[in-house]
Amino acid sequence: MPIALKVLNFIKDSKCETIEHKTVYTAHDKAATLKLPEKIVGKTVVLKLDKEIGLALIPAHRNLDKNKIKKIAKVKKIDFASEIIIKNRLKGAKPGAVPPFGLIWKIPTFIDSPLLKAKKIVVNSGQHNFSFKISGAGLKKLMPDLIKGNFSQARK
Repeated sequence: MPIALKVLNFIKDSKCETIEHKTVYTAHDKAATLKLPEKIVGKTVVLKLDKEIGLALIPAHRNLDKNKIKKIAKVKKIDFASEIIIKNRLKGAKPGAVPPFGLIWKIPTFIDSPLLKAKKIVVNSGQHNFSFKISGAGLKKLMPDLIKGNFSQARK
C-alpha cells in the first residue's frame, strides 16, 4: 500500500527523502534493515495525554520515560494509545508506522532533543515498508510547533 496522500502532501515542499525497504514492524528492525545506527532512527510513540492524544519521537535504541514527558506535556495522566485509537484518530497511518507529523492530525508532537542533533534522521511514513530521511533542521522547519525535551531513557 502506498504512503497516504495526506502525508505526502504534508511533506511535499520539504527536503524529505522517501526510502523504500522491506516490511518491518519495529524501529530496531528498520535500523538493522537499513544498516543504520539506532540513534538516528526515530520511533513514533502515540500517547494518551489526559483525554487527548499526542506523538513522541524518540531514538530507536531508547525507551520513553513517561514521568519526564508527563512534566513536559503538563498533564496529570499519560499512557500509550491503543490500536483502536490510532486507527480512528490517525487516518492514513498504520499502527506501528505513525509518522511524527502531528500537525497533520492537529495533535502535539514531542521530540527527544538528541534526535535534532543528528544530520539525518529516519522516521516513519505511515507504512511499514517506507520511511522518510530528514535532517533535524528540516524536521523543525516542517513542524515549527515541535516540543523539544529530554524524555527518553536507556533500554532495560
